[in-house]
Amino acid sequence: MGLQTKVELEKELNVQIANWSVLYTKLHQHHWYVKGPLFFTLHEKFEELYNEAAAAVDEIAERLLAIGGKPVSTLKEFIETSTLTETTEKLTASEMVRSLVEDFSQVNTQLKALAEHADQLDDTITNDLAVSLIGNIEKHVWMLTAYLSE
Repeated sequence: MGLQTKVELEKELNVQIANWSVLYTKLHQHHWYVKGPLFFTLHEKFEELYNEAAAAVDEIAERLLAIGGKPVSTLKEFIETSTLTETTEKLTASEMVRSLVEDFSQVNTQLKALAEHADQLDDTITNDLAVSLIGNIEKHVWMLTAYLSE
């Protein structure tokens, strides 16, 4: 693969901003609507995850601004730019968790590409940001998948 341009890197960062924004909203929805015997556990976990998503959005947007880019910043832009889809139906607790595993896995794949592209551009700061997020996501996928294994 050839050297990626700064413009392509900026596009990838905007996809991350949009994806984390959609995840933030989805996690809030799950937090509010989760039901069942593990309500307290999942309610708390979803809150932890949406707080993490909010921090990721801010960190990625600030990095994009630092390299001269323009972060997407409206709900319309988030939906148009995101590779994730919002949740429109009511899900069971297990369906919520399964959906999050799928979303986190997709974001993780894209973050790995972002890390590689940043590395090709000798952008160690963006690479480090992506790698840090990858580590968190891999832990979340492991834990959420363990929950589904009952």
